[in-house]
Formats: sequence, C-alpha cells, structure tokens
Amino acid sequence: MEKMYSTSDPHIDAEALAQNARRAVKLAVNYSLENAEPDGHWYGELRSNATITAQRRMDPGKIAPGNYPGDVSVTVEAYLALKILGVPASSQAMHKARRFVHAVGGVEKVRIFTRIYLATFGLLPWTAVPALPAELILIPSFVPVSIYNFASWARSTIVPLLVLRHHQPIYPLPNGMTANNTFLNELWCDPGQKHIPYLHPLRDLRNLDGIAFTFSAIDTLLHLFGGLRSLFTRGYARAQCIKWILDHQEAAGDWAGIFPPMYFGILALVLEGYSLKDSPVKRGLEAIERFAWQDEQGKRIQSCVSPVWDTVLTTISLCDAELPLDHHSLVQAVSWVKARQLLGAEGDWRVYRPHIQPGGFSFEYFNSWYPDVDDTAAALLAFLNQDPTSAGSLHVCQATSWILGMQNKDGGWAAFDVNNDKMFLNRIPFSDMDSVCDPSSADVTGRILEAFGLLMRCAREVAVDQHLSYQIKSACKRAIGYLGRTREIKGAWYGRWGSNYIYGTSNVLCGLRYFGMQDLAYPAIEWLKSVQNADGGWGEKLQTYRDPGLAGWGLSTASQTAWGLMGLLAYLPHTDAAVQRGVAYLVESQTLSKGEGRTWAEKEYTGTGFPNFFYIGYSLYPHYFPVMALGRYLRGHKSDKEFDLTAEKELLLEN
Repeated sequence: MEKMYSTSDPHIDAEALAQNARRAVKLAVNYSLENAEPDGHWYGELRSNATITAQRRMDPGKIAPGNYPGDVSVTVEAYLALKILGVPASSQAMHKARRFVHAVGGVEKVRIFTRIYLATFGLLPWTAVPALPAELILIPSFVPVSIYNFASWARSTIVPLLVLRHHQPIYPLPNGMTANNTFLNELWCDPGQKHIPYLHPLRDLRNLDGIAFTFSAIDTLLHLFGGLRSLFTRGYARAQCIKWILDHQEAAGDWAGIFPPMYFGILALVLEGYSLKDSPVKRGLEAIERFAWQDEQGKRIQSCVSPVWDTVLTTISLCDAELPLDHHSLVQAVSWVKARQLLGAEGDWRVYRPHIQPGGFSFEYFNSWYPDVDDTAAALLAFLNQDPTSAGSLHVCQATSWILGMQNKDGGWAAFDVNNDKMFLNRIPFSDMDSVCDPSSADVTGRILEAFGLLMRCAREVAVDQHLSYQIKSACKRAIGYLGRTREIKGAWYGRWGSNYIYGTSNVLCGLRYFGMQDLAYPAIEWLKSVQNADGGWGEKLQTYRDPGLAGWGLSTASQTAWGLMGLLAYLPHTDAAVQRGVAYLVESQTLSKGEGRTWAEKEYTGTGFPNFFYIGYSLYPHYFPVMALGRYLRGHKSDKEFDLTAEKELLLEN
C-alpha cells in the first residue's frame, strides 16, 4: 500500500514547532486546572440561538453566529420576546428584524414550533397548528407511531404538547388577551389572513408522497372532529400524559435535560390544575433557572447543560497532555464522573431493551431517563486514559455492556435510542425539521470504536471478562461494516453532532486506527488533506448540512483544526507536512490569556443540535480538543514511532 503521508514541511523547523507546542500545551493545561469547578468537574457555557434568552443581544435572524443565513422562526420569536420586555419597536435591532422577516415572507413562513408559541398568545389561531390528540400516549410501543419510536428529545417534548394542544391556552400580552391579538401585526405580510396552511394540498401529496399524504389526511380529519376532544378516552389520555410527565421528572426538577420539555412540562402541569407552589412546578422552575449562565455580558438561558461531557473530554485532553495520571485534578474528575453512572430503574431505553443492564452516563447534571451512548463512550475513554488498569473494573464493564446492548441492527450506534430509525415519522405535519428520529451516526459509532479499541488494548495487561471481550470484537466488526457502507463525499463521513464532515471523519478515523483498516481510512485521510486551509487550519461552514458540496470548506477554527489533526494523527506520523501545518496553526492562534493559562478564541458554532435548524457553540470545544490534538502530536514527537496498525488489527479482530 502506498504511503499516506508526505515528508515534513521544509519551511517549518520541526524542533522549534515541538517546543512551541509544548509551551502551548502547558499554558492550556494551566487554563484547564484554573477553571475547574471546586469539586473537580468542568462546565462551560452551551451557547445556542437567540430564542432561548430574549435578553441576549439580538443579531436578527441568526440560528448561529458568523455568516450563517438568517432564520425567520428565530427572528420572530426573538422579536416577540424583546417586544414583551419593552424594547422599542423603533430601535435599530427591531427595525432590522422586521425588515428581515418581511423580506423572507413574514410570520407566514415560520415553522411549527414557532406557530405553537405564537398560538399560546393568540398571535396565530390554534387551527393553524397540527392536531396532536392526547390519545397518542395510549398507543402501545409495538405500533410504529408510538411515542417510543420518536427520538428521546421529540418524545419528551411531544407528551406535554399533547396536553397543551388539548387546552389550547391563550396567555395575555402587554396589549391584553385575545384570540386575535395584534401585538405582532407589523411582522405579517397580510395580518388579515392568519390562518396560514402548514400542509401541502392533499391533491398534490397524493401522487408525490403517499406517507405524507396519509399523515396529512389524518390531520385534516382530526381538525374536522375537533381534535377528538370529546372522545370518551380523552380524560384518561390526559391523565396518562400527566403521569408520564411526573414519572419522567428528575428529583431536581429537570425533564430530559433540555429546555423544551422543561418549558412545556410546566405549562402542561399548570393547565391540568397544578399551582406554581406545587412541588413539580416549583422544582421545574428551579431547574430552568439552573440553566442560566451569567457573566460580565449578562444572563442567558442555555438550551442544555454539558458538565459530564465537558468533564470527560477535559480529562481525556489532560491525559493526552501527559499530566501525571495520579494528579489530583484527574483523580478528582474521574471520581466525579464515576459517581454519576446511571444504575437505577429509570430509562426509556428499557422499552426496547428490557433485558440489558444499566451503566450509561448522561450529558447533564440531572438526566437519569436519557443516558447517551456518546457520553458513555467518552467516559470510557476518560477512565481508561487516566487508569488503564480500570479496564476490568465494574464501572467500565457496566458501561461497556450497556453500550453493547444499545447497538443498532445496522451495526452503528445512535445517541440515545436503539433502532430509532423509522424515518417516515419525519413526514408527520408536526415534524418540519426532519429530526424526530435518532438513527445510527458515524460520529457516535467512531467514538465507540475508539473506546472499545482502547479497552481491548488495555486488556493486554489487565484481565477483562472473556465473554465481554468476544462481544466487543463482534460488535466492532459490525460497526466497521456500518462505517464502510456510510462513507460519503470522497471517503468522508457525515457528522451528526458536530460540524460536519470534518467532525464525523475525525471520529471515525480515531476509532478505526485500533483496527488497521487502512483501505477504509486512506480516502478519508486524503480528503482531510485536500480541505486543509492555506493557514494550516481546518474549518467547515454549517451550510454543508444543506449543501454537501461545501464539505470541509470554511474559515479555520480551533476545534475543527483539532478534529482534522486528530484524524490525521490516527494514521500519520507527527512529521507529516499537513500535521505540522495544523500544529503550527494551533500554536499561533492560542491568543486568549487568563491567569496563568491560555486558550483559543472561537466565535463560530461547531456543535450540532438539529442539522439545518439548531446549532450549538460549546465554549470549551476550542480548548480541550486543541489540547488533545497537540498532546497527541507531542506524544508522536517524543516516541518518534509510527503506530503499528497491522498488530492492532490482528489483536482486536481475531476470532
């Protein structure tokens, strides 16, 4: 097989580069240690769009900063919140927002979720919102349209919406309470016609899309029959919705660890007679307040919180930076994470996997119902990097067994659910963001391969249950088959949870390295090299989710450069010219100082919530990922040896 790497860059002094990289890593480690929470974990702000917090300074229309196109739903929601708070309609920001909304077709063009928000204030009739009969909660799990065939984030939001849709509340605005409120009339192109259709004409759908036609016809019938409000089952269905909501509330008050089900859960309870002083509502409000982030720029509400994710990835980065493994900060962080392993009886995953044992980790402080596979794999990497002898420990075995039980039939893994791949559900009228399912993704599957590969390498020196080892090897073979079938542009992989092909490709390469697989990796490595920017970094626009032809193109960012580097370093030596240029970019762009430490600036959002619609700016991404990349580069420089891919393949995929 031909070489996958080029000689070193003649314009770069390799020794000076390594020395500068060591200095950058030292400063970054100082930054990490200085910014740990008192109990040893890490927690950075999770930034999202302007609709989560009206107090945020508004850049009208943005669903992510930078050059991402404006979004009418985000703009309308932000405008409404700011107007409620008393921002004058004559202000420059409000004027810009109105101009943008009119240019794209007015309030008439907003998506379903925004329609629901507007309907609760009488700004749009409830008849312009899809019917959501409460009886949906009664459909058994074996039926394809059961709530358990929706992704965890959709399911936990839909259930309280069933109650909201039954009551169809209208809340007061500063100008009063009415079913035809004029508070936002200035954003409509035709304020006299607010019953705007959300369905394509049935006669068009009948020939174009039979599934969408069926769902749309059902929705039309539901509207004709008043949403089935008078059906004899309605009282029981509402009671079951409330029971589900209460059962799924954390003791701390959270629902599903994300903002929408927390907001709608509180509304549902109040609509069913709970007061603001009742414990479930009070705890729910306290949970939302805990999502607040406050600093010198003001107070913002996060869409989610990421302490477990931030802690395991920071731990991995500090291990890559060769902080002593017995360092107090590493020991404390690992202990903090271990204490959050979810071993209780909760978990919607049990509906379709009732016989597997618990052992996962969630993303947030409080989310026992929805551990996620990606976090659990990252936790394994943190445990094994910090203490390779933990490979045979109970907490590692429990996490590994749970991940194995969550593998999908196609060989890949999803984030929260198993075989949650009934993509036809995206054609229901309620779903206009194509995100109500949680199918396998290459980025999650790649991280699991990395975790399992490291675990089996550690098993050379530590006793690991033989049956578990056999299961891991069998699962990895199936996962590699899945990845072989899902390659896209020029050998790259799609990134579901990070932007985009650079993230997906990096995760896959970091996993495949433990199994050899040069033939599968080679095109991806060549693709990564082909999209490296002239400044040595990597970047990728969020628009690649709409136009894959833009894959790998964009202004360089610290996090995406780190992903590109880690993907290359999985297979290439530290002397490769592309690696050296990437390292030089990270060294030169580490410009933010704080205390005795230093980090990287990054305004762009590189995390993904819902592709094309909702993006996330993890404030610590431009820190711990560059530390990982530089640490791995320096490890290669220190050992000056190439990874023995053939030996790894023989060890890990042997029968």
